Amino acid sequence: MKIIQTSTVLLALLGFAGLGYAQDCELSIDGNDALQFSASELTVSKDCGEVKLTLTHVGALPKSAMGHNWVLTATSAAQAVVSDGIGAGLDNDYIKPGDDRVLAHTAIIGGGESTTITFSVADLEVGGDYTFLCSFPGHFAIMNGKFIVT
Repeated sequence: MKIIQTSTVLLALLGFAGLGYAQDCELSIDGNDALQFSASELTVSKDCGEVKLTLTHVGALPKSAMGHNWVLTATSAAQAVVSDGIGAGLDNDYIKPGDDRVLAHTAIIGGGESTTITFSVADLEVGGDYTFLCSFPGHFAIMNGKFIVT
């Protein structure tokens, strides 16, 4: 009887232990009319393979006046991605078409809107130096943060 009880307890513990190691492969972040993201760091496990990210604009201003997007790039390329994106314009979400320095990005959205993307983390390095940012003109200086791959 003790063997059955011990086995039952061990199996239950193993089942619950697996829950502690579940990966959170869905991220969400808000942007507002005060040029702020709701987080300065986002962390994801490389084990996810793919990440689903949702950006919500919790402000009220339209995308032409206070649009936000979420762009992922290597930190060393962030300023150049933003500079080159300005010339691409709103129709291109302030992302230079074909820019291979951009690892992932959402569309530009306005107040009350949200957008979701799914992207691979397979080629990202654990501990790599990555930045997420908004590429709308003038926003990068304030709207940026660290993207951490564990």
